[in-house]
Amino acid sequence: MVSTMSKARGKSNGPSSKAYLLVVEDEKDLQDLLNYNLTREGFKVVCTDRGEQGLEIARQHPPDLVVLDLMLPGMDGLDVCRNLKSDPNTAHVPIVMLTAKGEESDVVIGLEMGADDYVTKPFSPRVLIARLKAVLRRPGAASPAEADAETKPAIRINELQIIPDRHEVRVGEETIELTATEFRLLYLLARRPGRVFTRQQIIDALHDGFAAVTDRSVDVHVVSLRRKLSDAGRHIKTVRGVGYRLEE
Repeated sequence: MVSTMSKARGKSNGPSSKAYLLVVEDEKDLQDLLNYNLTREGFKVVCTDRGEQGLEIARQHPPDLVVLDLMLPGMDGLDVCRNLKSDPNTAHVPIVMLTAKGEESDVVIGLEMGADDYVTKPFSPRVLIARLKAVLRRPGAASPAEADAETKPAIRINELQIIPDRHEVRVGEETIELTATEFRLLYLLARRPGRVFTRQQIIDALHDGFAAVTDRSVDVHVVSLRRKLSDAGRHIKTVRGVGYRLEE
């Protein structure tokens, strides 16, 4: 079942509150709870209880963010995530996964596929909304009308070139496709090359300090970033027992 886009009610609370969200959740009570709270916050919301329908909706009308349950009938959340990230028209769309606490392995797989964050069930609607807004504030997640007007200079380190205003990373002449979280991680390290960032500092920077984000998820993002950067990924150094740094 698909619910039509709801009209925003109540006062808008910042630029991200006008974003269009796609919610893929098969539990009716939880879907209704999400729809009510997100619409009340000012988001434009479309809900579906089927992974296949969610994928079709996202392809026809790419949302600003997808809230995706992992346990779905038919096509499950991981397959939806995989398909969204492999399609050039939806690869840029941030995904926040909803998961039961016992599904850590699925969370790791989802993060490796490019999902941007996850929220464990049961959850507070206020915390979820804060997490969604945090993801929408990340570089590359906002729509052009919501983009920061301040111009940020490009960064060149070794063969890497990072262009924040375009959410673009190049290795030599090749453009590298990164998720919003991967880009933010690389940009964090590149702004202070040589400095060691602890995993907790990275968590604070990438996820606004929410404790539900784990050291393991940081490591997964680093592994994915190194793989995408190919030979240039060697410049991201592991400092054993501490965290990571970008080699000058």
